[in-house]
Amino acid sequence: MLVFLGALVFLVALLYSSVGHGGASGYLAVTSLFAVAPREMATTALLLNVLVAGTALVSYTTAHYFKPRMFLQFTLPAVPAAFLGGLLHLPAHWYSLLLAVALTFAAARLSLLNRSAMSEPPTRRPTWRWSVPTGAGIGLVSGMVGVGGGIFLSPLALLRRWATVKETAAVSAAFIVANSLSGLAGRLVSGNFETGGLLMLVPVAFAGGVIGSYLGARRASPRLLRFGVVVVLMVAAAKLIIALL
Repeated sequence: MLVFLGALVFLVALLYSSVGHGGASGYLAVTSLFAVAPREMATTALLLNVLVAGTALVSYTTAHYFKPRMFLQFTLPAVPAAFLGGLLHLPAHWYSLLLAVALTFAAARLSLLNRSAMSEPPTRRPTWRWSVPTGAGIGLVSGMVGVGGGIFLSPLALLRRWATVKETAAVSAAFIVANSLSGLAGRLVSGNFETGGLLMLVPVAFAGGVIGSYLGARRASPRLLRFGVVVVLMVAAAKLIIALL
């Protein structure tokens, strides 16, 4: 069982880091299949998020894709909101419902993002009028569920044509690291910080993150090999919804 869990975490880290994500939604999907407690799921997902998104940030920054202004526009309002979200202790029922919605959104995002949206050059930059409420909303939900927010920020940036695919990956990676650290701080302060025995997944996720981020920044085309991740997300979301019913 542990070998299977480790293999899935490695695959999630590799695929998500290739597009600048930490993979929290994938880790939550995988661990939900193994009946892990919500606190352990959320805390571990955020820890792995920092690690894997950090490797992606290094790879994309050294490849000169990072845009500091866009990062600050969304991160400044998101970080305090993520801390607040991390303070909140949701009942298991509501946590499962919110997680199911987040996983379904992530799967839909990966499935429906078409090739033209990923290949078109940016035509505008986000304004503060857009970024402040959007960043705060993403931060709050991310802290509550235990994700870094990249699954929400990336499709928005691409569909609004604020950045190229690799620029979006670089900004999302930095956004995820900052957001995840804030959410972890909130959990630590509120007593929601709990990992159980899941820390053994750290080296596996790190290996996947290093390989995936290198391929995404240096080797891979902008297309994301999405099918396997979409299946995991949808199976986990369906499992959570069935359990709620």
